[in-house]
Amino acid sequence: MESNGSKRKTSPVNVMGRPSKIYKQDPYLSVVENSPPPADDEQYIIDMDGEDRVSLPPVAATADTAEWQATIEKVVRNVVSIHFCQTCSFDTDSAISSEATGFVVDAEKGYILTNRHVVGAGPFWGYCIFDNHEECDVYPVYRDPVHDFGILRFDPKAIKYMPLTALTLKPELAKVGVEIRVVGNDAGEKLSILSGVISRLDRNAPEYGEGYSDFNTNYIQAAAAASGGSSGSPVVNLDGHAVALQAGGRADGAATDYFLPLDRPLRALECIRRGETVPRGTIQTQWVIKPFDECRRLGLSSEWEAAIRKGFPKETGMLVAEIVLPEGPADQQLEEGDVLIKVNGELLTQFVRLDSVLDSSVDKKISLLVQRGGKDIEVELQVGDLHAITPDRFVTVAGGSFHNLSYQQARLYAIPVKGVYVCEAAGSFKFESTDSGWLIESVDQKKTPNLDAFIEVMSKIRDRARVVVTYKHVRDLHTLTTSIIYIDRHWSNKMRLAVRNDVTGVWDFTNLAEPLPAAPPVRCKADFARPDYVGHPAAADIIRSFVRVSCTMPLKLDGFPRARKVGFGLVINAEKGLVLVSRGIVPFDLCDLSLTIAESIIVEAKVLFLHPLANYAVIQYDPSLVDAPVQSAKLATEQIKQGAPTIFFGWNQNFRAVVTPTTVTDITTVAIPSNVSAPRYRAINLDAITVDTGLSGQCGSGVLVREDGTIEALWLNYLGERSPHSQKDVEYHLGLATPSLLPTLSQIQADITPSLRILNVETNTVQMSQCRIMGVSESWITKVAEANPSRHQLFMVRKIDCAPPSGYDDQSLHEGDIILTLNGQLITRVTELDIMYDHSYLDALVELHLRVPTIPTADLNTTRAVIFCGAVLHAPHHAVRQQISKLHSEVYVSVRTRGSPAYQYGLAPTNFITAVNDVPTPSLTEFVREARKVADNTYFRLRVVTFDNVPWVATMKKCEHYFPTLEFVREDG
Repeated sequence: MESNGSKRKTSPVNVMGRPSKIYKQDPYLSVVENSPPPADDEQYIIDMDGEDRVSLPPVAATADTAEWQATIEKVVRNVVSIHFCQTCSFDTDSAISSEATGFVVDAEKGYILTNRHVVGAGPFWGYCIFDNHEECDVYPVYRDPVHDFGILRFDPKAIKYMPLTALTLKPELAKVGVEIRVVGNDAGEKLSILSGVISRLDRNAPEYGEGYSDFNTNYIQAAAAASGGSSGSPVVNLDGHAVALQAGGRADGAATDYFLPLDRPLRALECIRRGETVPRGTIQTQWVIKPFDECRRLGLSSEWEAAIRKGFPKETGMLVAEIVLPEGPADQQLEEGDVLIKVNGELLTQFVRLDSVLDSSVDKKISLLVQRGGKDIEVELQVGDLHAITPDRFVTVAGGSFHNLSYQQARLYAIPVKGVYVCEAAGSFKFESTDSGWLIESVDQKKTPNLDAFIEVMSKIRDRARVVVTYKHVRDLHTLTTSIIYIDRHWSNKMRLAVRNDVTGVWDFTNLAEPLPAAPPVRCKADFARPDYVGHPAAADIIRSFVRVSCTMPLKLDGFPRARKVGFGLVINAEKGLVLVSRGIVPFDLCDLSLTIAESIIVEAKVLFLHPLANYAVIQYDPSLVDAPVQSAKLATEQIKQGAPTIFFGWNQNFRAVVTPTTVTDITTVAIPSNVSAPRYRAINLDAITVDTGLSGQCGSGVLVREDGTIEALWLNYLGERSPHSQKDVEYHLGLATPSLLPTLSQIQADITPSLRILNVETNTVQMSQCRIMGVSESWITKVAEANPSRHQLFMVRKIDCAPPSGYDDQSLHEGDIILTLNGQLITRVTELDIMYDHSYLDALVELHLRVPTIPTADLNTTRAVIFCGAVLHAPHHAVRQQISKLHSEVYVSVRTRGSPAYQYGLAPTNFITAVNDVPTPSLTEFVREARKVADNTYFRLRVVTFDNVPWVATMKKCEHYFPTLEFVREDG
């Protein structure tokens, strides 16, 4: 039975994920973390807590005897709570922040034993808390390549207020029927003591799905039901000796836990004490314990069974080959189903003895006798170094991270241990279908069989180059995928090599090749395809006014949930290279823009203008690089009417042009719903057009065009709210009439950057029946009917944005005010509100005269961002000001990185930082100044206010080594 595409067999027992992977609920975050659906993830891209783990209720120990109470009192002094971050995705591990347990095994040298899935395969950053709540940093000195244990180092001198003692490891005392106690953390919160009795010693290692799993060892089974945070707890007997290491449990409610025997951890600890490396051998074969009845069915002869039973009278099974990795030492020698009889002439039935032989025979040969279908097969195998096929370095380039494929991953899918594995599929290497599991076959037509070859190839690729990449997925090596990717060496300008240092316990970073400058652009020639739209020649010709727009965002800003968006833009001036595109595609100007013209020419572009309300942006490319008959779109100057016939021309999800005659069904004033969890740009105060065709819902880009080719409306995608049920972002597809765009576009075409001002209010329409109830006089109602015969409506102030930036007057309108006139003009259409764009103040009539201020929109765009402790900080963007009533500071948390200090200590998106170490930080300038005063690896205090106005104080430890402070500043021009 296969699970999740894995080629290995899974146990029929439903085993829960390791308890330390149960995440503590963040009390300050009721939002999804500004994260996209699975299409989006890169270095500062944040996702929701995604692992489906079941937390079991702790089982309290029964009333203990005096002996047990005395034992527990001694043991708890050795048990520590480990708070840690696995700072980036590596091998089978995702970046996480969590809690677990460990216990001191050497008080003099400062060694703590815990689980390998706590220490992780990649960079680790953490600290431990002793029973008396003293705290000290911990550093990994060993993580086993296969078995679920790791060893951390701490400074014994840092513990000043309690005597340090160590638990003695006694693996030989783990026996069936022995009463034990599991002493650890209950979900990382407090000490828990769980009682149980050992029921089995010969259980196969539990499987945990597609992540890390132990193998080639037996596990101990007991009834204890440990819960989250108890990973790494000591399993002690009545004498206070550690007899096993807690590792996992069942997820179906059964009170069953699984413990790792301590034979191999004890050996590793002794090697480390002597200052030696821990040799680990492998023949790249996974073995499982099978009972004698199954072995007989596989061909075990009665003679060998009798010999085994005589030599090991307590054994009930034997080791059987489960997976033999291709191209490994045992390939073509051993086969799945082989029953192991002897190793080096010695009868062998236990994993501990097999490990011992392999570990002492690295780079040597061993002989194995197996039975295959009743026949004796003797083979001689070369033992390899297990550490050599366990990655201890990775390279980060163009936003992605890579290392050699690990033995863990290869064993999971029964594939050869070779290839370049994408451990962080982000940036240029953000492939579309899934986030992990890719093996890079070639880059830029050059093979990349290993990490060194990959580094060599990437070091010679220029910035902004487009190269061909071939890759496969570990689940499907039959299918080779080919893509063209855009290499970013300007936002992600460093190629960094990280190498694990088991002496210091940190990963050392080295900068490799400097980025090569981008090649100068070259003028290219192309022609547009001429689709034959029968009866609509104008629609066929309008294709020359469209370009495909690809927007790549290196940093998550302004609550926008994606790192890459693709759509279509409309060329409004071919001579100057001006293109109009939805802000659902180009949300802000910290991005890379690529335009594809005539499906042939690719040119870079830049952002010229972002409209604050109407959901469009104007971008520009260099027309001198394009030798193609690009056509400037002709925009209508008269408003399209409800019921009018028109031609719908759009681009569907497959980037194919579709066209159909249709009718305008409605033109109504709308405001796109706000996203409650993470405020982001949305269009408000606009007249939206809908049409009578099903194609309109399939197309996020397009136009409504007349028979003569005049464009009456743009068809745009509008980013809306995130569905609380599906956790997917809602997109609305609506039309926007062109006449309202013309004043702004005329300035841009005249090389004038529009400097618009807006009323910092959101309005909604009210009908005359409501106006009467709200006190509008009959004379005004008559004036409305005369001014707008098609729609009798006025506008009411629904919401006022929070206080404007300093230096501007507060809004004198109030929520609930009905706007009658602005500067003497009766306001019955949403386009008539555009009068605000050009005035610093407006004379408003709301049954009394008011002088209403406007604010400049340039101050609402994000022009500076700071990455600090894994959180992206910037001034509150416009959407935040629209949705909040009071702005607590100009330091707003946009996103945070998994596995970062910000994530570990609870600093959440939509929080405001008001002070650092009690020094007020009203803006990013003050924040950066105070943050730089904080020494690395020391604690500091943040005063924080949530989006719901709840103040709290966060204590956080700075980690510049893994999360350096970076700053992005937009330069004018």
